[in-house]
Amino acid sequence: MLHSLLLRLFGHAPASIKTYRQGYSFKYLQRDLMSGVTVGIVALPLSMAFAIASGASPERGLFTAIVAGILVSLLGGTRFQIAGPTGAFVVIISGVIAHHGYTGLVMAVLLAGAILVVMGLLGLGRLLQFIPYPVTTGFTTGIGLLIFTSQIKDFLGLRIDPLPVDFLDRILACANGLQTFTPAALGIGVATLVSMILVRRYIPRIPAPFVGIVVATVMAGLWGMEIDTIGSRFGGIPAVLPHFAFPSDFTGSLRDIVPDALTIALLAGIESLLSAVVADGMTGDRHDSSTELVALGVANIGSVLFGGIPATGAIARTATNIRAGAYSPLSGIIHSLTLMGFVVACASLASRIPLASLAAVLIVVAWDMSELHRFKRLLHAPKADSGVMILTLLLTVFVDLTVAVEVGVVLAAILFMKRMSELADIHPFTPGLQDGDACGVKIGNSKVVIYEIGGPLFFGMTQRFINVMRFTRDTPDILILRMRHVPSIDATGAEALETILRKTRSQNIRVILTGVNDSVHRVLSHMGTESIIGKNNIFNNFNEAMQKLSVD
Repeated sequence: MLHSLLLRLFGHAPASIKTYRQGYSFKYLQRDLMSGVTVGIVALPLSMAFAIASGASPERGLFTAIVAGILVSLLGGTRFQIAGPTGAFVVIISGVIAHHGYTGLVMAVLLAGAILVVMGLLGLGRLLQFIPYPVTTGFTTGIGLLIFTSQIKDFLGLRIDPLPVDFLDRILACANGLQTFTPAALGIGVATLVSMILVRRYIPRIPAPFVGIVVATVMAGLWGMEIDTIGSRFGGIPAVLPHFAFPSDFTGSLRDIVPDALTIALLAGIESLLSAVVADGMTGDRHDSSTELVALGVANIGSVLFGGIPATGAIARTATNIRAGAYSPLSGIIHSLTLMGFVVACASLASRIPLASLAAVLIVVAWDMSELHRFKRLLHAPKADSGVMILTLLLTVFVDLTVAVEVGVVLAAILFMKRMSELADIHPFTPGLQDGDACGVKIGNSKVVIYEIGGPLFFGMTQRFINVMRFTRDTPDILILRMRHVPSIDATGAEALETILRKTRSQNIRVILTGVNDSVHRVLSHMGTESIIGKNNIFNNFNEAMQKLSVD
């Protein structure tokens, strides 16, 4: 019954059901238990750190990892996905909370969740793979830089309150506040960094963030350091599990949060599907993008209704889950249960975690996100691509992440259309020759001009098509357009063709199309272009047209 219900809602069976229908044993349970606990330990400090960096309380990050982790593992389209808060959301969440409060964030995420569900049901998951590489590199590098600068205050123990939101103002505030730095905070932050680097270098199977925070917390406790901790700033973490709380006091305009909701949905979808692709590459499995998006939408709705923040598939945690030996989505559920156990049994210990230590963890996350090696590599790409990447980076840092993604995608689309139009070709054609002076062809007493079109006839090349087809002198009697290499035509291309037909008709020029494939023919028929040119002027191939003209 559950299987049929999920099929009706999702269109495809979630990976959890597919996996267990293939068979499950105690051996697989042992693997899932080990990997689930391991990735839960990894997620513990990261969930709190991302929430704090986003301007929310640390327990909201834990609630997100618990609720979203269970829902994505249960309903998602990949066996190994670990969902929770990630660095990609830090900038957008902090901005929404600053302008609309946490309740405004809840409304934005509810809308984003609904958008993700609709995208999944419509099968739009595959479209997200067309977000250009320079755009994703630009905004992830920008996010990494913003996360880094947002952690300078806690890493150095600066007395700046509040920390400015704008990048330049934040840098100036940190520079002006350097004289207030706390040596103990800096020492704890450096100790965390060194611990994480050593663990990642020599014992990578152990969760580096967890080790770094344990080392820093023990150091601060043993030496009695007076530095900011989770307890001193947030009053600790309540030992309560996520509980349902629907927002009832949102006073803002829904119109104001729509751009933020779209950005959250887009970022969540991109990162989650990218994580699923990485998991496929590591395991040889295949994910279902549509099911994954629906599950992600449901998980985001559930997350904020139970006190969390936006969630997506976490690439690093998913990779850790696979390396730890995960077999099924149960591993992701165990990861959430591990976090639940921590909240119930160890919440009081979390209040002792130094904020400088969490800042060090996020500095490492920012470094990983920035992917400077990819950024440097793209600087040597074609100037248009590197320009899109740099502009996306600058807009992310100095303006807004939403604007950066929108402008980056639009610019990349324009560049793509320009390159496609350059690939398209319109040239004179003479039978028996590669090309040449097409006006030299004679059929009986009729003067014939033949042009061959190569590539899609779409709006990016229609003006060039119209310019080539201008006959101001030496007007032919017949114009033949060879379209055997035209795979498709859009509405603008059809309109351009009709423009040529109207001009040539006024000059008493007969227009003939040859080599029109079924796809192009269908568009011309549906738009009425076929009736304008006349069915008797459209031929399957060039030779058939030439024979017909010779007879006429």
